[in-house]
Amino acid sequence: MMVDPTLAEMGKNLNEAMKILEDGRKASDPDADRRQFSRSSIPGPLQGDGQDVASILQLVQNLMHEDEEEDKPSHRRMQNVGEQGHMALLGHSLAAYISVLDRERLRKLITRIASDTTLWLCRLFRYESGSAYYHEDDREGLLKVCRLVINTRYEDYSTEGYNVLNSRQPVIYQSATCRPGLGQHLCSQLGLPLSSLCTVPCNTMFGSQHQMDIALLDKLIREDVETGKLPLLLIANAGTPGAGHTDKLGRLKELCEQYGMWLHIEGVNLATLALWEVSSPVMAATRSDSMTLTLGPWLGLPAVPAVTLYRHEDPALSLAAGLTSSQPVEKLRALPLWLSLQYLGHDGIVEKIRHAVELSQQLLEKLKTLASIKTSVEDELNSPVVVFRFSQETSAESSGGSMEGYFAGEREVLDSLNRWLCERLAQLVPASGVDIVELEDEGTCVRFTPLMTAAALGTQRCDVDLLVERLTELVPVLNCTLRLRLDFREEVYRHSALSYIEDLNWPGLGAVRYEPRIEELNDSKRQLEVEKINSELLVKLGELDADIIFSTGLEFGPEKDCIFIGMATEDLDVAELVDTIAALGRDIEENGRLLENMTEVVRKGIQEAELQLQKDNQDKLMEEGLLRQIPLVGSVLNWFSPFQSTVKGRTFNLAAGSLDSTEPTYSMKAQTGGLASPETPTSSAKRLLGQRLFRREGAGGSDSHSETSSVGQGEDLSRERFPQPTIPTPPSPVPDEAVSVVPESPETPQRPPTQENGEVGTQEGEEEERAPEGQEAPVEEAPVEETGR
Repeated sequence: MMVDPTLAEMGKNLNEAMKILEDGRKASDPDADRRQFSRSSIPGPLQGDGQDVASILQLVQNLMHEDEEEDKPSHRRMQNVGEQGHMALLGHSLAAYISVLDRERLRKLITRIASDTTLWLCRLFRYESGSAYYHEDDREGLLKVCRLVINTRYEDYSTEGYNVLNSRQPVIYQSATCRPGLGQHLCSQLGLPLSSLCTVPCNTMFGSQHQMDIALLDKLIREDVETGKLPLLLIANAGTPGAGHTDKLGRLKELCEQYGMWLHIEGVNLATLALWEVSSPVMAATRSDSMTLTLGPWLGLPAVPAVTLYRHEDPALSLAAGLTSSQPVEKLRALPLWLSLQYLGHDGIVEKIRHAVELSQQLLEKLKTLASIKTSVEDELNSPVVVFRFSQETSAESSGGSMEGYFAGEREVLDSLNRWLCERLAQLVPASGVDIVELEDEGTCVRFTPLMTAAALGTQRCDVDLLVERLTELVPVLNCTLRLRLDFREEVYRHSALSYIEDLNWPGLGAVRYEPRIEELNDSKRQLEVEKINSELLVKLGELDADIIFSTGLEFGPEKDCIFIGMATEDLDVAELVDTIAALGRDIEENGRLLENMTEVVRKGIQEAELQLQKDNQDKLMEEGLLRQIPLVGSVLNWFSPFQSTVKGRTFNLAAGSLDSTEPTYSMKAQTGGLASPETPTSSAKRLLGQRLFRREGAGGSDSHSETSSVGQGEDLSRERFPQPTIPTPPSPVPDEAVSVVPESPETPQRPPTQENGEVGTQEGEEEERAPEGQEAPVEEAPVEETGR
């Protein structure tokens, strides 16, 4: 068998390139890539000799991982590019190579590729006698279809242009649940006014609230016809972008035939047409005039085009609308899809779609068993999209009544909690592919769409089990947080120094601000003081050993200089939490005032010390006399008759802001008040060993620490009842000016070493030296030896 050497080399290079890009950074020198990237990221002139393929691919890899941090785990969803993905990527390389063939060979090849791909897709998705248009933007196919309908309904459009539209204004109808901005994009590209776009509301009384109201659509079409407008096209959904519901396509098709309109369908549920069993609402999509398929996400194929299947008999109008092209190169868009479909085969394609639908059914069955979780699914038997949200419990354990509507702003709070829930699930189970969806009636919900994510992320049944397990763990946290929000607000109101901040978009207990008791400051200085105190308070709270999280809130939130408290658990002591916040804020405020007053206290103390020193110098001069001030005479006189001065030293007490005498220091051999007073025991000091802060005693969350806590508490009690002996420390050196040295005398009995508190170090010495009860022990004074004689 003859092999084209260029094709073989292309496949080899592609495998090597993918290997380089997927291997990651080099293990031998992890900083080599970063250094190389730092040099290559600076724009500069091209190298004269050029670079080899490996260097260029290494640069591409560095650019791909530019924003990743090595020390921070990444929760980004990365698509699994397997063999099927390699085939799709190979198609782009082959398209570039095939484009250089001679014109005749190129025409035959692209005709075969386009016809094969179109035939396979029409058979796979039950769309008989259809044509295909391949496009990169998934809106481009609908845009080309609109051009085709305009050319068909306005015969003189090709010659008159937009002037022919003035006779009868075209109208495009779309559902209110269509993709945001789709209708505006069509009007902008077609040059139509926004009055040519009609948005049809959904059902309000009967049927799904995500389906188009057919009765209202019929009324709108009749009104447009009566005013001289031309109903042109209707955009319906087989799986709305939000909830995945399907419009009543059969009834809509009949309505379009009645008014001569074109019916275009799009949505994720169209993928189920490839299955053996298809629901009747989705099966009606095979009767539509056109539909758009996004095979890339469904099958996990990177960089493959979307496909719009349509039915039209006039090839000239299709060419005028841009659905077909005379340029052979543009027809090569189908090549990546042609290769991938052959690689997967019919069974492989059906298996991927069936696997995604089964994942949805698995999750739906498990969600039915969870309390406080509500689902929004159109067809429970065959729905590839599962939308669920956290809702309040049906009954409150504390009051026994319903919790529905028990506080204002309930909808906003639940939306914020569901947003937090989705973010946590996406971080804990990244392979699940869950995302946030905003629905008009339900609010913020969590959406699971395996048809759009499972093939790329490799989602398996075990991932769904893990998702349900994590959801089961997070639901009690949501219930506790929602229940304790009112308790937290009431506790904050009991403290005059705290202000409760109402932020319904914060998923947690709430927000609080410490207000300093400073009335003499103006608004600007007071704002700075509030910002300073709350910033320090947030740091102090973050250093506590607690399960709860403190932060500055949302990045672009309206409230600033606040402390936002995160999610709560069942054993949270809200009263202790608020008391701790108030106490820490008060300490920070008082310490700040002490520092502010320190400058004035020190300044006054220095002035008083200077005056006292001057007075002491004058008193000393008067006591010593004039003769002792003469240099030579004073020395001789001091030798024969030493003078004992009565002037004492001074010490400055910063805490009290006063001048004190140094006499107690030298007489008692210690600073007065130098020993630190024991701190007042608080609730945190009485906490059992191993128990974290803000937990109620006896709650379920502290059971894991009960054994450790009992042991630690028993040890503390034993220390209180039986004081442990301490090792005597050697006496500290005392200055010669304070105490004279006394020689040892054999007649003086030696006493055993004593402790600082007066207790004797040994038991025998304690019995001998113990004084009678009610009588003080005599203090033996040592004789003072005069020095200098």
